[in-house]
Amino acid sequence: MPGQVPLDPGEKEIGMALDVERELAALKDAVAARPGPKKKLSMVVFSGELDKHLAAMIIATGAAAMGMEVCMFFTFWGTAALRDPSKRVGGKNIVERMFGAMLPRGRDRLELSRLHMAGAGTAMMKSVMKKKNVASLGEMTEIAGQMGIKIVICEMSMDLMGFKLGEMVDYPGLSVGGVATFLADAGESSIQLFI
Repeated sequence: MPGQVPLDPGEKEIGMALDVERELAALKDAVAARPGPKKKLSMVVFSGELDKHLAAMIIATGAAAMGMEVCMFFTFWGTAALRDPSKRVGGKNIVERMFGAMLPRGRDRLELSRLHMAGAGTAMMKSVMKKKNVASLGEMTEIAGQMGIKIVICEMSMDLMGFKLGEMVDYPGLSVGGVATFLADAGESSIQLFI
């Protein structure tokens, strides 16, 4: 345009850099304002094996120690670990009683997924854990309860296997729910795991 002083190359670069900085700041503000997942861990505990339950509890308590909200959804074979061996309930049909007899009654009866060796491997693992001052699964579960970790037992799994809420362990955050309960929880979580 007539009468306008052209910018020298240095001024042009400074102007472009300022534009980029303004755009970057606007993008950061937009990302910060956008709702996202919570600082939360949702975990499906599907396995009925000792080592996998130990891993699940270690991850859950570690996440809670880092300030994350934690929900563990126990389903299928994982539900057997929550049975209290000292509790008995009636009103079960033959199939439900058979499931009860075939599945471990409580976390102390879980076996290793590998190297169980007719019980020798599991006993060895528990012995080494004790010698090295590693908390047992029972102790970890107590710690999880003290940390406010929520445990939901799959309603369908309980129904299929004939488990009743009255035979489950006493745990402060224990409830029963379905897949919709887990999905709603997982939908707002930053981390979802399947063990």
